[in-house]
This record gives sequence, C-alpha cells and structure tokens, in this order.
Amino acid sequence: MIRVRFAPSPTGMFHVGGARSALFNWALAEREGGRFVLRVEDTDAARNRPEWTEGIISALAWIGINGENPVFEGPYFQSANEPQHREAVAKLLADGKAYFCDCTREQVQARTGSEHKGYDGHCRDRGLSAGAVRFRTPDEGVVVVDDVVRGRVEFPNDAQEDFVIARGDGSPLYVLANAVDDITQAITHVIRGEEHLSNAARQQLLWPALGATPPVWAHLPVIVNEQRKKLSKRRDKVALESYRDEGYLAEAMVNYLMLLGWGPGDDREIMPWSEMMPLFRLEDVIPSSAFFDEKKLRAFNGEYIRALPPEEFIARCASYLDPSWDLEVFAKVAGLAQTRVAVLSEITANVDFLFLPEPVFDQASWDKGMKNSPKEILTGYLARLETVSFDPESLKTALEEVGTEHGLKLGKAQAPVRVAVTGRTVGLPLFESIEVLGRERTIDRIRTALAKL
Repeated sequence: MIRVRFAPSPTGMFHVGGARSALFNWALAEREGGRFVLRVEDTDAARNRPEWTEGIISALAWIGINGENPVFEGPYFQSANEPQHREAVAKLLADGKAYFCDCTREQVQARTGSEHKGYDGHCRDRGLSAGAVRFRTPDEGVVVVDDVVRGRVEFPNDAQEDFVIARGDGSPLYVLANAVDDITQAITHVIRGEEHLSNAARQQLLWPALGATPPVWAHLPVIVNEQRKKLSKRRDKVALESYRDEGYLAEAMVNYLMLLGWGPGDDREIMPWSEMMPLFRLEDVIPSSAFFDEKKLRAFNGEYIRALPPEEFIARCASYLDPSWDLEVFAKVAGLAQTRVAVLSEITANVDFLFLPEPVFDQASWDKGMKNSPKEILTGYLARLETVSFDPESLKTALEEVGTEHGLKLGKAQAPVRVAVTGRTVGLPLFESIEVLGRERTIDRIRTALAKL
C-alpha cells in the first residue's frame, strides 16, 4: 500500500507551498487507495506554538484533507517519538555507523582554515564516549537519489561531511528524526518541496543504515512570485488562512494549487477535485519553478463563485455580512452581486448601502461622481422619482430623460445618482439597486446629497 506523509512544522501560518505539497500527497494517496499521514514535526520547542498546530490542522481541513476521508491518518506528533529517535542513534553508534564528537565549530574552523568547509572527521577514530553524534559518511562513491520529478541526482560522498544526528545532550536532530519517523510509519513515498532535496542525500544514507529500504523520492518545484523569487512570508502573501479569511473558496484554491507544477495534460484549467485527482501522476510533475499568480487565483475564484447555486452563494456570504442585516433583503440582490465579486469579502462593499441608515461617502468617490451637472441631474431625477413606476426599466428611462435634458448620456447621468444612493462610484446595477432600496429611502438620499452639494 502506498503511504505518503505531510510533515509540517508549527512555526507560523500555513504556507501555500505547504498546502500544494499536501495536496499532491493527498491526490496520490486517494487515487491509489493508500494512506495520507499527517505528522506534525513539533520538536523545535522554542518556535512551536499550539495555535500554529491548530492552524495547520484547520487549514488542511478547509482544503478537504481531514479525517472524514478514510485515506487520512493522524495527526501524529514527532515529539512523541523521541524514544525511537534515541534508540536509532544508539543503534548507529553500536553498529559503528556513527560516533561521538566533542569538536567546537571554532576548533573545526581552526583546523580547516575556513568557516565554509565542512567537518574534517577529526573525531572519527578517537573512540569518545560522549559529545554530539555524527553519522559516518562513506569516504568514496556517490549517494544516488532517484527522484521521480528530477531524475537521477548524485551527491559525491567526498563532498559530504559526517553530519550531526544528535546533540551533545542526546536530543536527535531533524535529519535523523525525520528518517526514523518515516521508517516507523512505513512511508513509501516522500513528496515534498525542492528545498528539501539537500536533505535527501543524508536520509538516503540513513535509511539503509537503519535497516530500511529508502522511499520513492519526489521533490516538487519551488513556488515563486512575479519577480521569480521564491515565495517568502516576509515579503509575499503566503498564508493559506489569509486567503480563506478573505473569501477564497476552498475548491478554487485546491484547483489552483494543483496546477502549480502539474497539469491534467489538456487545455483545461477549471476542474473539480473529483476530475483532477484520478489524473494526477507524480511522473507528470515538472521540475521548473511554478509562478504563484494571485490575479489568476482571483479569476479562478470568481469562476467558482459564479458557478455556485444561488442559495449556496447566499449561505457562504453570511459570515461577511453584519448579523443585523436582513438576509431576505440581501437575497434580492445576491444574484447581482454574485457576478461581480472575485472574493466573498467584497460582498460587504457591494451591498452595505442597503442596510446603512445613510451611505458612507468617501471623498474620492464624491469628487469623481459629482462632476457633470450633479445638482441639475439630482434635482430632475428627484422630481421624477415621486411618480415614476418603481421598476428598473422605468427608473432607467426616467434618468435617461433627465440626462438628455442636460446633454448627458446615461453613463454620465448615472454617476451623481449612484454616489448619492450608494456612496460609491461603482457597484451593483443601479436601477435594480434603487428598486430594492425603495422609493422613500432613495428620495431621502438624493435630498441629502443635494443638501451636501
């Protein structure tokens, strides 16, 4: 059975790159009827926080990776496995595949004459019984990592140092703990980001040293920004939770992330998980960097929003609306808004005018909307609103007539009315909005705008 794992460290918000790696693992496990193991690597006590762990589990559940699917297994916590890690270190020492070392960094630099050279093997045959523990790297030959994405990758042994697998206090390091956990949990495929490729050579040595056959390796392409620099949490918008909170749909995010380094083999891009998952092959993942294009993600999200059934769109918008707002009133304009928002959080600015006692005017919108004969347009339209039939077509015709009287086409005649009624220069279709707002409130707002003029 194929067993994959996703092993995040809870040291911050959940990175979209991590989400992409998780989805690729999830797709392979689900397609093959295998298991997806969630293992939280929480051994860095100084940086880990419980809220980060909760955030990872919550974010994964949002994109569909959770215990509701029998493929899912976990979460497990690496810190609980420390006894096995220490046993592995002891075994390597007993087998002569590791040794104690008491060298300081300064001593190594003094011997090698450079801070950039690796460890010189000074303690290999000293027979120490305490200190940090180093793995005895072979002197000759190469370590070969057969990577499904990158092909054959070779690491000459003479370019690798005897790396540390446990600190002087006995606590195991990541490189050892990671390999032991993968072996213990019977992981068959390690699918992770390209930045971990340098670790693969060391883990390729550790697996057989611990009596296990190395897994299938697949190192996914790095995700870059528009400057083709690796996505960085210090510079870029990378937290999956931020996109969720902004109102991106989980299904749109899943669809987009799956296309960062992989494609279904045709021109289709908008595809539900049920269609993408059966087509996913590790062999089809490309090694070149993948561009995270937020504009394209927004476009994907807009497509998914427009495809929602009306009732579901209303339900998903509810958390972005003030609890005091009448959902029955919102439902009257929801269909108009659904075609205009790219993320759900934009719904508030599109419909708040219906629920506020008065529209909120920002100065820029006021200045832009009140350019062309605003007083004359508003006065003329106000007179017609008293008696016009209150349906969109009649409301439109009335404003066209007022505009014609003052030499303005409908587009320019609408501007002062829209700002007076909604407080903004853009938004939902004006006349449908006025119909829902009602005659009395529309008249009151135009009078208020006239007074402001």
